[in-house]
Amino acid sequence: MSAPSYSPESDCADEAYDSAGEPRPLYAELLEELGRRNLKGLRKRVEARVAESGLTFGEGEPIAVDPVPRLIAAAEWEHLQAGLLQRAGALNAFVADAYGPQRIFDAGVVPRRLLETSTGFARGMEGVLDSAVPPATVAGLDLVRDRSGELRVLEDNLRMPSGACYAIGVREVVAPELDGVVSPSGLDGYLEELGQAIRDAAPAGRDEPCAVVLSDGPENGAWYEHERIARELGLPLVSPDQLETSRGRLFARISRERRQVDVVYRRLEADRITEPDGRPTELGELLLPALRSGRMRCVNAFGTGLADDKLTYVYVERMIDFYLGEKPLLRSVLSYDLTDEASRAEAMDRLEELVVKPRGGFGGHGITIMPRASEPDRKRAVAVARRRPEHFIAQEPVEISTHPTIRGEGLQPRRIDLRPFVISSAKGQVAMVGGLTRFAQGAGEMVVNSSQGGGCKDTWVVENPQA
Repeated sequence: MSAPSYSPESDCADEAYDSAGEPRPLYAELLEELGRRNLKGLRKRVEARVAESGLTFGEGEPIAVDPVPRLIAAAEWEHLQAGLLQRAGALNAFVADAYGPQRIFDAGVVPRRLLETSTGFARGMEGVLDSAVPPATVAGLDLVRDRSGELRVLEDNLRMPSGACYAIGVREVVAPELDGVVSPSGLDGYLEELGQAIRDAAPAGRDEPCAVVLSDGPENGAWYEHERIARELGLPLVSPDQLETSRGRLFARISRERRQVDVVYRRLEADRITEPDGRPTELGELLLPALRSGRMRCVNAFGTGLADDKLTYVYVERMIDFYLGEKPLLRSVLSYDLTDEASRAEAMDRLEELVVKPRGGFGGHGITIMPRASEPDRKRAVAVARRRPEHFIAQEPVEISTHPTIRGEGLQPRRIDLRPFVISSAKGQVAMVGGLTRFAQGAGEMVVNSSQGGGCKDTWVVENPQA
């Protein structure tokens, strides 16, 4: 039986089909198998598995999972993985530098105004980070494939990236339905590596460190992930009201026992530990004494939100050269610093062709894709960017790739991205094999984030087909 009927979009690359509408060799076996299946029934069975597994995002709603996995050839993954480790390494070096000697600013490679204006810069962490421990134990980098077929970095997420356990959960509900159809690389080692990295972040001298997962509780959209990480790693799952500080130490009340905490894996929505005037926030009053005394560390460290600032993104390729002395293996999408006079002049002349992003935004919120926006939205974005350019960057638009996705009884193209994960510790780096592929639910939609209704696909790294 042949591959199911499918019509790729003409303005972008498609992961599974070439420009002539023929299946790519990597996808031939999978598409042939899908041609034998009742696709509507396949989707319903996967939806049932999602509900049974408790795989939810936001207010307990089952996450949308499409049964058609995204395939990445092992040869492409090898290059991609090297680029991910390189970029995460440079960003970790940058964060450590920003809260330490600030060499990159003194050298003029990155403008000092980034520190002076970034809402992600936590001044209370200056001089607090341990140079031996990467500040971002977990990094999630968002990649998209452009029309030429190149995978490029669209955003960096070092503050508190979510999605790794969703990638594992999606594999568990999709793989049984496609057993024997291509063999993907496993995800088994990721949580073990994460657990080891969390323990390795403990202060010296703590042979059996106590680590906890700090969460807002079930109201947090990623509660599924918080709960699963704690369960899989055997770590207590605590909320701020279970913590107390005393004489430069942090303690948690766990099952009626008061235990000193050495490592906090923080998954709270709250990210600020000091107010703009320098006074500690309520969270800062809990955690700062132990952080400053060196008796406790956070994973990821407070202040890593500086790396999520979209203005930081503009300069990451320069960071790779400055800290590593290397050329970027993964390119960023060309972006403009609107606080730089020359860049601003270049961008403003053609702002209606670009994407306008708020520096502190995440989850796709606040972004205006100017060529696709309504006239009122375009006018609003132009006005605010001209009035307050220091709060935004501009970015070249990317016609991100599509992927076959089950709709009704057939397949339709939907836009996708890829969020792979890198774990960094004092002992080295490792990347999850594959990561989480996210897709936009509607035809032509460009925003794939789960917080805005996007769904997930399994990501299979597979051996290249024989020529």
